[in-house]
Amino acid sequence: MKYSVIAVATATFLATAGLSAPALATGKMSCEAGPQSGWKTRAELEASLVKQGWTIKKSKVDGGCYEVYGTTPEGDRVEAYFHPVSLEKLLVSRRGEILFRKK
Repeated sequence: MKYSVIAVATATFLATAGLSAPALATGKMSCEAGPQSGWKTRAELEASLVKQGWTIKKSKVDGGCYEVYGTTPEGDRVEAYFHPVSLEKLLVSRRGEILFRKK
């Protein structure tokens, strides 16, 4: 099989661009939390939230913070950000509406 030089160059460029692109945060929240070795675990955060009455659908790291998708005790389906060292609530939003933001 012969491949055109343009097709090979394009494929190489796209593969390289995809590998070198940094993992970007959503931009909603950013935490200066230091090295992950000093962070509490997501399991600890989830357990704490469940004790408070939250239902957790998903959690992940975003922007150096813990981002949680779930339902609050009040029944609001939200996206929330927590500091990974202190597990302090930083931001809670629902469909673009800010319900809570730490000042």
